[in-house]
Amino acid sequence: MTKPFPTDVGVLGFRYLGAHEVEELADLWGALHQQHTLSASHLSDIISATSLDESWRRRRAQYLAWLSDPDTMAILAESGDDLAGYAMVTIRDSAQGSWDRGTRVAVVQTFAIDPEYDATGVGSKLLEEVRRQLASTGIRDIEFSALATASEDISFLEREGFRPFVTTMVSRVDGFGAHD
Repeated sequence: MTKPFPTDVGVLGFRYLGAHEVEELADLWGALHQQHTLSASHLSDIISATSLDESWRRRRAQYLAWLSDPDTMAILAESGDDLAGYAMVTIRDSAQGSWDRGTRVAVVQTFAIDPEYDATGVGSKLLEEVRRQLASTGIRDIEFSALATASEDISFLEREGFRPFVTTMVSRVDGFGAHD
């Protein structure tokens, strides 16, 4: 029997995870990993995707490292007994350059929503919780990366008030040279 498709999750619960609870994120990471590999097939000639198991092993290790910093937030969104999504947010010093962004900036390292909860408001509610927590610390800016080909993700971020800031380009070191 399949779960009914949620159209509006209503009230979500948020749980803040510690390092000892990271394993709870494995399935949601798996769905995000699959989305990444499907959305970024244009990179296959320069960046190889890893297997789901290897991807989770690496990400899990990164989560444990990030969570050793007390400023890192791992926020799990729950709808009843379902894990609907999560955000992993780190804080970094802001390099003072051309823009005044405050002394510290939040970086959304992972934002994963269970595909069954797409278009239900989970993403907006989770982002609202992230913003609420960050505002209480005095942090003003949030950095949130999206794959260049993930137009639905980019549209979501723009609806949530984000604007393009930096474009990251990738190439192999032995890639093509300049062609002036």
